[in-house]
Amino acid sequence: MAEKPTTSKAAPKAAAAPPKAAAAPVPANNDHQHKTHSFRRRLLGKVVSDKMDKTVIVEVVRRARDTVYKKYVRNRERYKAHDEKNEFKVGDRVEIMEHRPISKDKRWRVIRLVARAVEE
Repeated sequence: MAEKPTTSKAAPKAAAAPPKAAAAPVPANNDHQHKTHSFRRRLLGKVVSDKMDKTVIVEVVRRARDTVYKKYVRNRERYKAHDEKNEFKVGDRVEIMEHRPISKDKRWRVIRLVARAVEE
């Protein structure tokens, strides 16, 4: 059998490397805010009951426009929220965030105190 002449394929010239994308600027003060679970809803409300252990009931009031009468109507919802240290009292304005189920009715966790209740 006759041997085929070997054709050497020349290695293709290395394509010019694409320019690297500019790196994002690094903040000078190095205060990196660790953001976790941005998909969880956050609501502002008022504590209306703190009688349970490690639980507060937070009332969230929204104003929605009535479809027929075009007037604003108050919509009130009450959520049971987890309060690990029993630190929030009736009348406090707090921020709550969605959480995995903690008990039968509790799916929210108190994140922070917005305003302390006025004591007279």
